[in-house]
Amino acid sequence: MKHLKIAVLALLLIVSYSNVNAQDEGNPWMTTFGANYIDIKDGDTGTFLPYASLGRYLGKGFSLELAASGNRVDRPWGTGAEATFFAVDMNVRYDLNKVFGDTKWFDPFLYTGIGQNFLANEDGLGFKLGAGFNTWFNNNVGLTLRSEYRKVNTPIDFEMFQHSLGLAFRFGNSDTDGDGIRDRDDACPRDAGPAELNGCPDTDADDDGVEDCCDECRDVAGLAEFNGCPDTDGDGVEDREDACPEIPGLMELNGCPDKDGDGVTDAEDKCPDVFGPEPNSGCPYIDNDGDGVIDILDKCITVPGPASNEGCPENFLDQETVDLAAKGINFDTGKYSFRPGVTEILDNVAVLLNQDYALQFRFAVDGHTDSTGSEALNMTLSNNRANAVKEYLISKGVDASRLVTKGYGESKPIDTNATNAGRLNNRRVEIKEMK
Repeated sequence: MKHLKIAVLALLLIVSYSNVNAQDEGNPWMTTFGANYIDIKDGDTGTFLPYASLGRYLGKGFSLELAASGNRVDRPWGTGAEATFFAVDMNVRYDLNKVFGDTKWFDPFLYTGIGQNFLANEDGLGFKLGAGFNTWFNNNVGLTLRSEYRKVNTPIDFEMFQHSLGLAFRFGNSDTDGDGIRDRDDACPRDAGPAELNGCPDTDADDDGVEDCCDECRDVAGLAEFNGCPDTDGDGVEDREDACPEIPGLMELNGCPDKDGDGVTDAEDKCPDVFGPEPNSGCPYIDNDGDGVIDILDKCITVPGPASNEGCPENFLDQETVDLAAKGINFDTGKYSFRPGVTEILDNVAVLLNQDYALQFRFAVDGHTDSTGSEALNMTLSNNRANAVKEYLISKGVDASRLVTKGYGESKPIDTNATNAGRLNNRRVEIKEMK
């Protein structure tokens, strides 16, 4: 037993430096030659004597194996004589790599079998169960180690353990088409072909003049300059990289056309026939008021104005319009509440003041009275009237910072105070641009 342990340790060291290739379709046959050692239960042990086997791979990890071994036993069961042991077995073996996957260095297997066993002058049928592993130096030569339990039925039944160590040789690998590539590695085992095509013949399936070995589009006829791939629209951009493969286009636009030459593909250009910048979707910028400031930069797109003032006029041009719209902001004697119809007038004024071009201007809201009452009372009343108009305009969206109120009392009449009609005209609020 001591010698067996030393042999096993030495074998494990060898295993760690080798690659495993299990017996399979590529190498269906395997034979082993080595030595075996037996240990009979309640009896004696043998010595290291020959062991041999011949196996054939069946598929799905299973192999069928014929094995033979011989040994000598000193004084079996105390007989005082030396006896010869010989066995011939038929085994079924299963490769555990089919379960665990290729371990890269370890090729374990299980096996079971039956056979005829001879010991001295006795013989009988035996059953066995075992396990082992192989490790390979190359595709054909390796080491094998196995250990098994054997139950032998003879006139004197006995049980034993048998351990074997030897060399394994695989053979039977074929190269049917003679192309130097083993059938197991050959994608076309019956048709000769180069290794770069995995053993398949070099053909031109799409008949484009580019051999399949170098054709990146084997199923579609193409051009040699594109490694066998097509350029359907002939624009110099192969279809694989052409965003518009059926319409001739520009290389810098991934093969898509640009009729107006503005750098925006026709498919994305909202104005494909007119030159325009990409930020504006290929359309030219518009200048509605013709002041030289394009609308996207013009804060007053309907009223001309210099670029220095962002396209808006530097002077308020609609004072007459405001004067006309604000005509009729009059009050009853001694009051600053609005007469009927005044709010509609103020609504129109608010619309004018909120125009884009008018937002840069500030306006004076001036309150006035007639001569009825004291000057002090009229000054307060005129301020109240101006503030009432301001608050209403603010409620309609006019920014408060653009409105400045001031009361003038009875100091600036526009009509006579001698008649009711004249006094009504004097009880007013005026709105003017502040210079």
